[in-house]
Amino acid sequence: MHSLFPPPASPAPASISRRRTLQAMAAALAATTLPTQARAAANATRAVIGAAWRGPRASDPNFAGTLVADWAARTLSFGYTVPLPSRPHGLMAEADGGLLVCSARPGTWMLRCDGQGKVVTRIDVQGEGECRLGGHIIASADGEQLYTTETDFSTGKGKIGVRERRSLRKIAEWDTHGLDPHQLLLDAHGHLFVANGGIPRTPSDRKFDIHRMDASLVHIDTSNGSLLGKWKVDDARLSLRHMAWSRAPQDPDALLGIAMQAEHDLEAERRRAPILAVFDGNSLSIPTQENDGIGYAGDIAPALHDGFALSSHQADVANLWHPGLPERMRPIIELKAPYALSGWHGAQDGGGIVVATAYGLGSWHPSTPPNILPWPEAMALDNHWIVISEA
Repeated sequence: MHSLFPPPASPAPASISRRRTLQAMAAALAATTLPTQARAAANATRAVIGAAWRGPRASDPNFAGTLVADWAARTLSFGYTVPLPSRPHGLMAEADGGLLVCSARPGTWMLRCDGQGKVVTRIDVQGEGECRLGGHIIASADGEQLYTTETDFSTGKGKIGVRERRSLRKIAEWDTHGLDPHQLLLDAHGHLFVANGGIPRTPSDRKFDIHRMDASLVHIDTSNGSLLGKWKVDDARLSLRHMAWSRAPQDPDALLGIAMQAEHDLEAERRRAPILAVFDGNSLSIPTQENDGIGYAGDIAPALHDGFALSSHQADVANLWHPGLPERMRPIIELKAPYALSGWHGAQDGGGIVVATAYGLGSWHPSTPPNILPWPEAMALDNHWIVISEA
């Protein structure tokens, strides 16, 4: 893989292959050889998860809110629910237990609810001009501003919307130096990494001119919006979509994992396509060609101390990758339609995950048996969720 812009001046972590020993990974992978049927966890935990969902039919209304998982009682219940005007996508937890919810691309609305589910702020971005939301939102390091991925459909260029935290009003706009920006994350210094999906789209979200794809990972200075770095993978038909840090970005050994989706013309090429890219602070690489057999990773989360879990709802599997065995990818969950992922400490620290499936909320942890809690009613989870708190 290659850099299109000099990397930021900061110490580069050691290469992935040297980062962890093979022996440690072999032992960790042995711990993942667990049956996939539902069994109670060895030690009870409780988690509150911010989520978005709809009823079981595609035409059913959409909601956001919280789900309360009680592993001891083996129940999953609603905390609060908020009706939504259309399909949501990205979520951000707030300090009072509330949520910021961003509409799915090309999004027109954002809203904030408090910890009781009351909508306290809502905006329609159609009054701001030709920009539409890319589906993700994140707070600045000082908490005073919000950043949203957007596309300006008058030019097709990717943008970052800089917004007031309380009002959600846009106060500035930066270029992402690419097309179709999707998720964004902060680095150790409060600057932004942005995944440009690279797919030309119409205002109705129809893909066109796929041969012009231009996916990239960009690094944006949040003091002025300038470009600090830009990287691409060699295969122009791989769209960079969702991202996760393996650990807190302040840690010099942190890796940035990027889930990819193949857009090749031929199905055979898509099925062979890798689904993970990893940025180590200096270079962007594709560590493994092993994939889900579909070429489409839906979500990504940190797992198993410095690794990543990737969900593939089309292939009915969630896979684990770890830098100790960088050329390998191993299935850890095989249930229908795994999608939304979040890192989860579980009964003890160790890099577990919670995952939304067709059947309910599932958990995987390297030191405890897997578990699944059925949905409180017939429902289909959307792309993302976030663990708000754990007991």
